[in-house]
Amino acid sequence: MRITRRETFNAAHRLFRPEWDDSKNLEVFGKCSNPKWHGHNYTLYVTVEGKVDPHTGFVLNLKTLSKIIATFVVDKLDHKNINLEVDFMNGRLASTENLATGIWEQLEGPVRELGAALYCVKLVETENNYVEYFGNDPA
Repeated sequence: MRITRRETFNAAHRLFRPEWDDSKNLEVFGKCSNPKWHGHNYTLYVTVEGKVDPHTGFVLNLKTLSKIIATFVVDKLDHKNINLEVDFMNGRLASTENLATGIWEQLEGPVRELGAALYCVKLVETENNYVEYFGNDPA
């Protein structure tokens, strides 16, 4: 059985490689490389899977999952600059793909400790763009 919890947060970032000049960054990343940053209203879907507990009828209490997501992800990201203020993004390009991977890494252990397994992190950056991460990188 799988269940999903939706959360939202707002954050700023800039896609750029510091070893490239602004012209090269603009060529590769477009307006997402704005030197003065830009932001998104992100929507995060966290799907967990496991067996349904016969006593509660839950795979995992969604209230508990919401608290885990808040503690390990939303509180660290909401109204923050991903490039400068988010510990689990240090040293990573602040792309949506890398952010989804970082969120997975933040949640995998705490979800497992509650007896469920993380199945998917879906991160919606805009109404047209989202990523889904299932915990493994293709070769």
